[in-house]
Amino acid sequence: MIGSLRGRLTFKQAPGIIIECGGVGYELDTPMLTFLELPPVGSELFLHTHLVVRENAHSLYGFATEDEKTLFRTLLSVSGVGAKMGLAILSGMSATDFERCVQLEDTAMLVKIPGVGKKTAERLIIEMRDKIDKTPQIAAVPGAPRLVSDSRSEAIDALVSLGYKPAEVKRLLASIDVADKSAEDIIRLALRQAVN
Repeated sequence: MIGSLRGRLTFKQAPGIIIECGGVGYELDTPMLTFLELPPVGSELFLHTHLVVRENAHSLYGFATEDEKTLFRTLLSVSGVGAKMGLAILSGMSATDFERCVQLEDTAMLVKIPGVGKKTAERLIIEMRDKIDKTPQIAAVPGAPRLVSDSRSEAIDALVSLGYKPAEVKRLLASIDVADKSAEDIIRLALRQAVN
């Protein structure tokens, strides 16, 4: 198993790259969040990797963080999720955002990812719920674009820290238009919903 690579980046064209290590060029596919953080061609690079072995191909995947790699491996254990869909999920949202979608059973956010339909989103939530609880805490990719708005994320975190269960938070936010609202406004509206 190839667990990581350190070498010179010799080629990059989304989603594929080549890293040259000791005179050998390794072809890898990366999620877009990792690809967008890559240095210029010719630079030194370190990536966490996962090798997928199939009958007709050996495919290597590269990740900026151990958390991305861990989530990718966990996604591959879900029925009907292959490497292509795993990359699409990690290209569409950070590991933290994915974990939050699972905890809040937010299928609406998952179906925004190309290739993820409603049934797949529901299966991901059901199968990943227990697996995420057993996975070390997933941290956000530095500089990664967030699929959910920062104010919405802050409000969700605040409500959960106040003792609301993720399902309750999802229910409270379902009827609130969070667009262009601060985290404080969202929290205030959610708490108002909770007492009504």
